[in-house]
Parts: sequence; structure tokens; C-alpha cells
Amino acid sequence: MNKAASKPIVRKLRCAVYTRKSSEEGLDMEFNSLDAQREACEAYVASQRSEGWVLVPDRYDDGGISGGTLDRPALRRLMRDVETGLIDVVVVYKIDRLSRSLADFSKLVEVFEANQVTFVSVTQSFNTTTSMGRLTLNILLSFAQFEREVIGERIRDKFLASRKKGMWMGGTVPLGYRVENRKLVIEANEAATVRMIFDRFLTVGSATMLARQLNAEGVTGRSGKPIDKGMLYKLLNNRVYIGEAVHKGISYPGEHEPIISRELWDKVHSILVESPRKRAGQSRRQTPALLKGLIFAPNGMAMTPTHTRNHGRLYRYYVTTSVLKLGPDTCPIKRVPAAEIEAAVIDQLRVLLRSPEMIVKTWMAAREEDRETTESDVREALVQLDPLWDELFPAEQARIVQLLVERVDVDIDGVSIRLRTNGIGSVISELRQRSELSRAA
Repeated sequence: MNKAASKPIVRKLRCAVYTRKSSEEGLDMEFNSLDAQREACEAYVASQRSEGWVLVPDRYDDGGISGGTLDRPALRRLMRDVETGLIDVVVVYKIDRLSRSLADFSKLVEVFEANQVTFVSVTQSFNTTTSMGRLTLNILLSFAQFEREVIGERIRDKFLASRKKGMWMGGTVPLGYRVENRKLVIEANEAATVRMIFDRFLTVGSATMLARQLNAEGVTGRSGKPIDKGMLYKLLNNRVYIGEAVHKGISYPGEHEPIISRELWDKVHSILVESPRKRAGQSRRQTPALLKGLIFAPNGMAMTPTHTRNHGRLYRYYVTTSVLKLGPDTCPIKRVPAAEIEAAVIDQLRVLLRSPEMIVKTWMAAREEDRETTESDVREALVQLDPLWDELFPAEQARIVQLLVERVDVDIDGVSIRLRTNGIGSVISELRQRSELSRAA
């Protein structure tokens, strides 16, 4: 009898080695952690050659990526090859190289099992095709997840301890400082700008007004971007400038030198505390009802502006007219806060005006008045409307809303807006005239 004919046929098993390292440290070395993992895995695959194991040529290496996420380039490529039937065995050095999350690992194992793929760890030998192997896997992975959580707690505790000592722990370097040897050091030119902003805010008393003045004078931040109101508020509220380090809202004495004196800081913040209330009161007295005549309740009835006072504060609302005349049972929405519904309409308006469909419709309507108007003219004007809005007087804002909006319908599920295309054309013409006048000036 032919001995060769009686020899059993061994099915080849295609093996893919996956490696991962959380940090990028040492990846530029000639022989790094990924290479060490791969070498151990390849040796294990070679030891199983008699079982038909063969190594696939593709490399699946993720360097500098945490095991707490599945969003890894090499892992995504590995899973695609598993699902397309190119791999029979996935080999790793340790199971936490594949994932440190029990939930994420369960998802990966489900994909392996659905495609008849075996998972092997060369330092923790088990087979995921058996119930005992899966139990062992879950136990080991639970410890891996526990280790990851402990490491995270250590890092957070170390960060807090460093902050309590006033140390700089990274992040965006505030204007007025630079980092040397992991410490904040005053940058003289930028520090002068910071002091100037604090001093001028005492005189101006308004972040909006100060931002306009700084932009007119060409004063910019470190990146060269104009200093807007939001940037001013962040700067004026940054306790780094009085020599403090802040962690989760709690301040500690910092290692760095302050740029602003505590006296100047207190004066500025006395204005920041009081001024918004005064401005809000003035705004409420001056601001007309933006949606008067435009807003309607779910029952189709118009909503009318009204207000009430409580402890000296003014609260504005839009109330359904049927509720005022016939009682609260006539409409599921009895009243809505004016400030909230107006802000929601303005936000939706800004989104709608930038949509490609609205730009085309506006362009077609604008061409009826001016044949020379181009689509790019319309797009540029609509983009200009966004930053320009906050600079308009309340009466101008109300007039533009009346031009742009045909109807606002309030429902329990949200708000819908119907625009006036012809009105948008009129606003476009005004914005173009503004732009031409500013360029001429």
C-alpha cells in the first residue's frame, strides 16, 4: 500500500498577525514594540506549520493608538479581510493588543465566529471556538479593562496633583505666555496686548464694542485671526493671567508669573458681573418682537407678543390668541418664551440661507431685479449676513426678519420656517450696497 496516499490532508489556515502600541514613543526605532510582538507571533505561527498554519503577507500594525477604541486603520483593514474570507486565524501577542474594552471585544469575536475565524493569543493560549475558551477570554479581558481603568485613574490623579502644585499640564498656551521646560513664561509683546485689553475693557465696559475697536485697529490674536467677542470673554475670564492654575473649576496657585494684577482683575470682573444685566435690560426695552405677525400656533391661530414682570425683571412671551380669548384648552401650546423661539428661528434662518437650494432660488429671484447679479454674489452676501447680524440695531434685525420670513409655525415637535425668496433678494441688494460702501471707505 502507498504510504503517501494514506497520509491525511492538512487544510491550510491563513494566519494574520495584528499588533498595537498605545503610545508613539519608540516607534521610530529600528526594532520597536510592534516588531517584538510580530516576531513572537510569527514564531508561534511557524511552530504550528504541521497544523497547516501559514502567514499572510499583509501587515496589520497600529502604532500610537489606544485599545479603548475600534477606530484604528489596521484593525478596520483586518476586519474587512476577515469578512471577505481572506483570513482563517487572527494571532496577537496578548488579547489587550486587540482591545481593552470587553464590549468592543465581544463585537470583534462575534464577527470572527460569523466568519469561522479563530482567535489566538500566543501568551494566553486558548481557542475561542469552545465555551471554555470564550469563558477564559472574558475573564482575561475583564482584567485588561480593569487595568485600563486603573491606569486612567492614575493619570487623572497625577494631573490633579500636578495642578494643585500649580504646574502647567499642556493644552493651548494662553496669549501672553510661551512654554519653556514645561513651564509658562511671559512673552513680553503678547503680555502687553493682554494688559491693554484688560485696561481698555475698564473704559469701554463692553466686549462687543471693544472687539470692534480692536478689529478696526488691526489688533489680532497669536494666529493672526481677529479678536472677536467670544475670544475676549475667554481672555478676560482666564485665571492664568493672575498666576493661578485651574482644574475642573478649582483654582490653585500657579508656578508661573501673573500678567494682570489682582486689583485689575477684580475691577474687570465687577463690570463683567453687572454689565450683562444692564445690557440685557436695555436690550429688552429696545428690542421689538421679531416675530410679530409671523408666528402661528399648532391650531393655526396667530401668536401675539406679551410680557410680564417678576421681581423687577421683564419676561417676554408669544401667546396663542385663542388661549387669550377662549381659554387654555384651545391649543396644546399656550405660550413660548420669546427669547428662545426668536433665537431658534434665527439659528434655522442662518442654516437655511447657506443651503445650496436657497442660494440658487435667491439668485434666480435677485436676477429679476438685476441681471448682472451672479450666484457667487448671492453666496458672498448671504455669508456676510451671519457675522453682520449681531452688529445690527434691534430695529434693523426686526425689519430683516420681516423681509426674509413669511411664516413661522410652532409645533410640539419643533419649529418650521417659510421664507420669502423675493425678500431675500432685497436683503441681498442692501448687503451688496453695504459691502461696496465699506470698500469705498
